[in-house]
Amino acid sequence: MSSGARRAVDKDPLCPVGWIVVKPLRVRDAVEVVYSEDHWRLLGELRSRAVRVMEAIAPVVEALVIGSVARGDVHVNSDVDIALLDPVAPSIIEERLADKGFNVEFRELVQATPRRTPRLYVHLGDNVRVSIPLTRLTRLEEEFYKFAGSLTYSELRKDLRVPGVNKRLLLIVPTELGHLEFSIVDEIEEAARILGVSQDVVRERVEMLLRRDERGRSGLYLRVEIPAWESAEEVIRRVSRRIPALRKILSEWI
Repeated sequence: MSSGARRAVDKDPLCPVGWIVVKPLRVRDAVEVVYSEDHWRLLGELRSRAVRVMEAIAPVVEALVIGSVARGDVHVNSDVDIALLDPVAPSIIEERLADKGFNVEFRELVQATPRRTPRLYVHLGDNVRVSIPLTRLTRLEEEFYKFAGSLTYSELRKDLRVPGVNKRLLLIVPTELGHLEFSIVDEIEEAARILGVSQDVVRERVEMLLRRDERGRSGLYLRVEIPAWESAEEVIRRVSRRIPALRKILSEWI
């Protein structure tokens, strides 16, 4: 999906705004991206998918739509990422989704590092997935959602767009016609100010993505695929008993 014309602009922070490894950009002058009619149409379609999922989940737990759908810089392969803020039994979420006509294709039990909060990703097809934390998120993990750009259900219904950073380490700042973008690799303090997050989360994300780019791998500590016919809770318990780092974090599951 073409985003339309791009032109260089002065960097003004006050201007309004699957597991694919994307190479980050270390240097990038600020440019303005003007969205085409097709881009706006695609954004609307992806947001409609997000609204339907969030409507199903809203009575149970607060959820956010994360990433390009919240920022606006979508493309034809963009994921619709819905993230729950609090741990909830996966079966409850899946029942809510089933009641609204969604079919679970498969799930993934994922842990980025031995110390990170493990999550269950529920894949619904059409690049839509729901992330369920299995324990309480840390401060930095919660801040990451704001770093990437996130909207609540009510904010999404108001058709808002928010600043956030993509996998190429470009800060996306929405404008009336599209967005401004520039690399944050050497702009950690400025990025933190615009996003309203700590410099810690910006620095951690920059270092992690640059390290991943140099090593050429995703860096996930754990990834277990769970078919739709199998109980997610039972698999989580079984895997937790096998892996010491996971067993320590998920002791209440065992």
